[in-house]
Amino acid sequence: MPHPLLRSLLPLVADLSRELPDEERYRRLLHSLRQLLPCDAVALLKLEEDVLVPLAVDGLSADTLGRRFRVSEHPRLKILLYGHKPVRFAADCELPDPYDGLLDGHGPLEVHDCLGCPLIIQGQPWGLITLDALDAATFGSVDLDTLQAFASLAAATVMASERIQQLLRGFEEQRQLVEVYKRVAGGHAPRELIGQSPTHKRLQQEIALVGNSPLTVLITGETGVGKELVAESIHLHSPRANKALISINCAALPETLVESELFGHVRGAFSGAVAGRSGKFELADGGTLFLDEVGELPLPVQSKLLRVLQSGQLQRVGSDQEHHVDVRIIAATNRDLAEEVRQGRFRADLYHRLSVYPLQVPPLRERGRDVLLLAGFFLEENRVRMGLRSVRLTGEAQQRLVAYRWPGNVRELEHLISRAVLKALVTPAERPMMVTVEAAMLGLDSEPVIVPEAQAPDVEHDPLPTAGEGLKASVDAFQRRLIEQALERHQGKWAEVARELGVDRANLSRLAKRLAIR
Repeated sequence: MPHPLLRSLLPLVADLSRELPDEERYRRLLHSLRQLLPCDAVALLKLEEDVLVPLAVDGLSADTLGRRFRVSEHPRLKILLYGHKPVRFAADCELPDPYDGLLDGHGPLEVHDCLGCPLIIQGQPWGLITLDALDAATFGSVDLDTLQAFASLAAATVMASERIQQLLRGFEEQRQLVEVYKRVAGGHAPRELIGQSPTHKRLQQEIALVGNSPLTVLITGETGVGKELVAESIHLHSPRANKALISINCAALPETLVESELFGHVRGAFSGAVAGRSGKFELADGGTLFLDEVGELPLPVQSKLLRVLQSGQLQRVGSDQEHHVDVRIIAATNRDLAEEVRQGRFRADLYHRLSVYPLQVPPLRERGRDVLLLAGFFLEENRVRMGLRSVRLTGEAQQRLVAYRWPGNVRELEHLISRAVLKALVTPAERPMMVTVEAAMLGLDSEPVIVPEAQAPDVEHDPLPTAGEGLKASVDAFQRRLIEQALERHQGKWAEVARELGVDRANLSRLAKRLAIR
């Protein structure tokens, strides 16, 4: 017959070569320990800074997994952790036992026999194994060398488990990086934020400011304004730029899968979960997580997201074990989340957690002649894609683009330019190498032509001043017309007019008074 120690160690040695979820590996470890050293309860705890976190328990109440034992507050655990060898506490030891009243099914009873051993990995204390019993004589005949041998293999087990998880996370990160490289190779590299308007420059200044901070950012704006590009730019301006930026579209997932995608799951957590999987939070550890369309999250998931934001601790679906993550959150939505809160569709506490730094991305209609810069970018993309020598817009086509209101914003412009180039390409009998996009090819004939809200003055197309009117009178008339048009667009809101024109509110008031504008 094999020695009892050997009998308990053999299954653990076999488990080292098997792919098992952490929870199952640790459960088997504690089960083998109880077979080797029968007792009422065992626990495996991991040291995280000055706190011992239970990873697995057997014989202790389920809520023990949610407890955190600060080493400085538990002298028995401190002695075990830094004693470098197994320690048994005498039955009459006056030091408080952290497990008193926690033995499963025994009510508020005190532990009477306590034994423990540190797990040492690479010369440093990693955590503890503890054994407890109600009978004061339970561990009287225990060979402490046997426990030490078991602890050595236990340390190897937990180290192997952590290495496996590191490899899996690394594999998943590399897989996502491969996807990014594929997009780059296919011409879909992350785009720069293009524009020269005062509105766009203010946005870039805010991105640079908040990017270099650890603050959570809530990006708001209409559909198609480029909120994801803004999130990428914030990440690139941050100290986490060399780490992963992981994105998830909260609106693109079924409600049943959102939680698993965010937090991961263990094998068997639900039908189809044949293997454990890391969630987006774990993949983004050390980097940034971009929650696109965060306003679409179901209320039950919102509460779990709030907990992660508050503590940095998460649990995979189907698991009691907690993981700590260091993730910066950038969220985006085209909804009015404040109104969603009032309507009871979004948690107020989560809204305030996400909107530490709110960032509004302006619609394209407020960016004036930036539309032509963006059109040039998309024209060049199509030129390369279609193997052309040149693609240009006529003057009339440019005017149409500047005058259009763009309800679909930059995304609409991108698609419109692609269609227009294709139309221009197939119009001639022979395929040309130099393509001209006419105004009619834009398909904007039947669309409302409305002056953009932040259009810079187009001196070339504005009416000339009356002959003999004089420079000052002409400038005054031009300024008056510009301010009155802005007032009309903003329904008389002077603060928004000042913001659009890029002037101080007080200076605008003085100018309006001089120009006799009510």
